[in-house]
Amino acid sequence: MHTPTPEPESTRLQVASVVSFYIVAALVMVFVNKFVLSEAPDLPFTFLFIQTFIAVLLLRLYALLSKTSVQSYLPLEKFELPRLNGEIIVALLPYLTVGITGLIFNTLCLANVDTAFFQIARGLLLPFTIMISSIHSQVRPQPKILAAAGIVTAGFIVGSAPTFSRSSGLSRDSSVAIFYGCMSSFVLALHAVLKKAALSRVGQSVVTLSYAGNLFMSAVLVVCLMVNGEPEAIHRRMHAAKQDWTTFMVGSAVTGVFGFLLGLANSLSIKITSPVTHMFSSAARGVIQTLLGVLIFKDIITIPRAYSITLITGGTVYYTWAQATSKPRARFPPSDIEKRGKTEPSAVKSVKE
Repeated sequence: MHTPTPEPESTRLQVASVVSFYIVAALVMVFVNKFVLSEAPDLPFTFLFIQTFIAVLLLRLYALLSKTSVQSYLPLEKFELPRLNGEIIVALLPYLTVGITGLIFNTLCLANVDTAFFQIARGLLLPFTIMISSIHSQVRPQPKILAAAGIVTAGFIVGSAPTFSRSSGLSRDSSVAIFYGCMSSFVLALHAVLKKAALSRVGQSVVTLSYAGNLFMSAVLVVCLMVNGEPEAIHRRMHAAKQDWTTFMVGSAVTGVFGFLLGLANSLSIKITSPVTHMFSSAARGVIQTLLGVLIFKDIITIPRAYSITLITGGTVYYTWAQATSKPRARFPPSDIEKRGKTEPSAVKSVKE
């Protein structure tokens, strides 16, 4: 059996650069998505299909450029279109299926609420990630990490509680969006953990994994838009008087490009950090997203929302401090390391948390 070579430790500059790249790309995606979904609420799957299809085209273009002298100027490794045989497809199927499910719930959530409340609706992403990551790795989270996750979870509870109050001004759609957000949080947390294993199936190539994911999503979304009756909606819009497609087409093009970049940023973030660290950067992004929602969409920050933002920010800062001051821990229990040492003496030279 071939033992994979341990990856070199990522520098702080690499981690900061990738996380910043991820946050910027994700913010652009959220706000442009909201603009388009507000203009065309009856075409969610058509919009997603165009995004993923553009990403597939860009990845094919990247593969062509990889064979030329332009490759030396590209930020990622050389990429060749993978031959997705049956064995690889079966191995990646759980990851791909979870990915498209999370994307659908995420879109339904964003379509039902404003951008400020969207962050609260998906506030359980972090605790779900810690839980799933812990079960998957069989490593108990440190108390400080659990405390930080508890603070962020409290932020979700405080921010979402008014939704279920009869005296609240929020509509029933917001309660539905909370459900979509919770489902999105759980599925995307599972997706983030599965991505580590999926990367090992494609030689640790984030570009190859992004290509396989977008190709799979494009095929599934064709079925979704047909079932959702969107061809008829497109026909009605094409024959409607004064129908303006500018927002939809420009938004689709922008999100297609940034969706391509976000897919790479998302994979890179998890590859050089960890699923939990990645989700905390997502929480920090959500706070920025909420503040920008006030400036751009004139979203209202109520007292519960303000408390929610404060708790999420506090939990993120506490987690960052806990990670910076904690001692490295072994991924495997001592007994497992001893067993590996007897059978594979060179397999594990160092273990990175």
